[in-house]
Amino acid sequence: MPRPSPSPSFSSPLVQRDTSAWQLQVWVSFGIAASCCAVGLAWLPGERLEQIFMVMGYVFCLSAVFMLAKFVRDNQAATRRGAGDTPLFKLVVWGGFAVAVGLTGWGLLDMEISPPYKAFLGVSWLYLLTTAFTLAKMLRDRHEADLAEARLAGRRDAVQAAGIGASAAAPQEVPATEGRADRAVN
Repeated sequence: MPRPSPSPSFSSPLVQRDTSAWQLQVWVSFGIAASCCAVGLAWLPGERLEQIFMVMGYVFCLSAVFMLAKFVRDNQAATRRGAGDTPLFKLVVWGGFAVAVGLTGWGLLDMEISPPYKAFLGVSWLYLLTTAFTLAKMLRDRHEADLAEARLAGRRDAVQAAGIGASAAAPQEVPATEGRADRAVN
């Protein structure tokens, strides 16, 4: 892992980004997991209510994963600043994730389907959850790298503007009376 330089230099910024190969792998993995879940749920035997329950469970788990990933990342950044979410919101996020996983797991185990089909649904479900966490992290990392680059570009522009403004003003001589008038206005 590259280390930042000790001096605040604008010439060599350290903004770490994921490689395009990694991003492709994450998206492909997530797509495969979502496809496996969709196929498994589309041909799910049983009553219509059980099928709907399982689809809702998978969607609930997926949204809970993204919410939990965002919550953990936001709180990590907030604790560095001495802030954070309320304990009740923490309970809602973690509780929602636990309920989503618990109910979906219970529904999967309780369904009267063949063990190999249950295993396929279970593995594809767990694969979806893990790839969703990875996808959430990758997207957040990209967003933070974009913000860091934008801040760095803004600082560079400000330094260049200040340097150009100072060098452009230096050769000009201002008569003593005009200089005093400018200072009085400012």
